[in-house]
Amino acid sequence: MIRSSDTGLPAGPPLARLLAVMARLRDPDGGCPWDLEQSFESIAPYTIEEAYEVAEAITNGDRAALKDELGDLLLQVVYHARMAEEEGSFGFDDVATAIADKMIRRHPHVFGDATVADAAAQTGAWERQKADERSRKAEAEGRTASVLDGVSGALPALMRSVKLQRRVVRVGFDWPDTGGVIAKVEEELAELRAEIAGGRDPDRLEDEVGDLLFTVVNLARHLGVDPETALRRCNTKFERRFRGVEDRLQAKGLAVHDVTLDVMEMHWGQIKLDEKIKKSSQSVE
Repeated sequence: MIRSSDTGLPAGPPLARLLAVMARLRDPDGGCPWDLEQSFESIAPYTIEEAYEVAEAITNGDRAALKDELGDLLLQVVYHARMAEEEGSFGFDDVATAIADKMIRRHPHVFGDATVADAAAQTGAWERQKADERSRKAEAEGRTASVLDGVSGALPALMRSVKLQRRVVRVGFDWPDTGGVIAKVEEELAELRAEIAGGRDPDRLEDEVGDLLFTVVNLARHLGVDPETALRRCNTKFERRFRGVEDRLQAKGLAVHDVTLDVMEMHWGQIKLDEKIKKSSQSVE
């Protein structure tokens, strides 16, 4: 562990020490050249990346990695707060105070006299409070409030689709059952096929593929499946199987570049079959 005597930083609680580390990194007099060059815009991609790495550690059940990734994510908050403090906008204490105040305001059943029956009732109360906050913000900005206010345009497209759909569902804008969504998926797929057959206009193809993806997200929501989690799981499965194809070929002294698609598909099919047999045997045990 780095001692304060080694760095010249004041000793203190871990968070105070981290804030001091960031202040030193951003100090024009002897700070880190790379850190000094950064801005909100240049750091934002790292912030997003670190959040995904936190999610990956949780998915993998790796608590050691989770500790490290949470530290990396905390550093991003400290970084942005430090840059804001330098320009006179706000500081870390302001960030912490604002979120603490918000949590207290949104949990009157914990910090006040309100009562809630269960988690579902609390979720409803939470959403009403957020809606009230959005309405007040819209009024202050002189515009009409929308149920879609607050759904960030910076979110990954898949995640934003889910949030948009969940918002409009609250006002009854939804299919009554899963069958209607499946029919819509088939309709969108037919429209995409027609566009492909009609000339492959890039803009139209992009529109139709987007419509299909948006509707598949809706289907996942109706089925109670998180599409982001499902796609991540599918990505992992695809990677595992394709690496398996590579391993099988390597065992024969070959690489994917040396064989035809038919050969790769043969190994792919065998890997799928082996996984199915293994899964069946495990379920019997």
